[in-house]
Amino acid sequence: MYAIVVDGGRQYRVEPGMEVDIDFRDLSQGDQITFDKVLAVSGSEGLKLGSPTLEGATVTASVIGAKQDKKIYVQKFRRRKHSKRRTGHRQIHTRVKIESIA
Repeated sequence: MYAIVVDGGRQYRVEPGMEVDIDFRDLSQGDQITFDKVLAVSGSEGLKLGSPTLEGATVTASVIGAKQDKKIYVQKFRRRKHSKRRTGHRQIHTRVKIESIA
């Protein structure tokens, strides 16, 4: 059984027991998140598609904690002598574990 949910402008294919990194939310470990925007659910009855979302379908997840991505480097160069800049960035995500699909 799997579902396709929308969160933060991205679509995720999730299954019960799966761990997913979503956009950062200031939540503590053990909190519950409910995803209401469910695009599709596949189960024993087959695939159910929404237009655009399924009515009454929800996915429940529990928060594991926050984590940081790998560091990316941004470099800017200009055609001048000693004209360069290098900065780094690490994006923060919230890791959740999918509990149930209803």
